[in-house]
Amino acid sequence: MEHVIPTARGGATTLDNLALSCSGCNGHKYDRIEGYDPISQSMAPLYHPRQHSWSEHFAWNEDYSHVIGLTPTGRATVETLRLNREGVVNLRRILFLVGLHPPEETENPN
Repeated sequence: MEHVIPTARGGATTLDNLALSCSGCNGHKYDRIEGYDPISQSMAPLYHPRQHSWSEHFAWNEDYSHVIGLTPTGRATVETLRLNREGVVNLRRILFLVGLHPPEETENPN
């Protein structure tokens, strides 16, 4: 579990501020709530899984191995959390081969 708004930034340990995260992504996020968008060359808020729609901010490449940021928030999140690091990309390729990736798209229950 990770805090969407980190406790260091005033986030509470409540269900609406918790999300599932792998330790690698959570470690890269640390206490950040924004990241650098390489296209606009400015800071942008990181993806908030309780407030944002995944499909608005992200897409998969043709073989579902890489997450592509579509918006400043998406791109900043991909960069900051390093969503396309080698180990994760390799795992996605294996999961795709056995039919367990990509995950079904679900929208946030607001």
